[in-house]
Amino acid sequence: MKVTLNVVSLLAALLGILSFVFLAVAIGTDFWYVKDASKLEELGKHADTLSSHSGLWRTCGFNNECLPLVNPFQSARPNITSSHRQVLTLLTLAGVSVYIAHSAAAFKEAVFLLGGTKLLEGLRIRYGWSMALAWLSFATEVLTGLAFLLAARMVALQRKRDCSI
Repeated sequence: MKVTLNVVSLLAALLGILSFVFLAVAIGTDFWYVKDASKLEELGKHADTLSSHSGLWRTCGFNNECLPLVNPFQSARPNITSSHRQVLTLLTLAGVSVYIAHSAAAFKEAVFLLGGTKLLEGLRIRYGWSMALAWLSFATEVLTGLAFLLAARMVALQRKRDCSI
């Protein structure tokens, strides 16, 4: 099967749309960081749930009580170009990932220093599916860029071929 410019262009468009959808869903959901304390809840017979999940905008308990973290739209922002927004999005994803990895490492160190008590072993901290969607969005955005580069190369080769005739 011969790859044509139309196929590459369609692939780039579909990947771009898919990347946008993944990122929009990831940003709008609250499952970036999940703390599962169900084992602790069973041991302690707590009336309140100790488990929670966090997003970029709020933290929610599993009993559907949510508290906002920040309101990014409360003050007027200076105009930011599209390329600056993309760089800031990438830096935000990297920063959140580093923060979560650091938090998990700090938690493991605290458990080690406390002697690995049974109480702390019942707590599980992990990334949620929103984080996975954000990274999937990044990967599809890279593929979109590669498809556009391939399309540009195909157009340049076609023009060169047409000029030589």
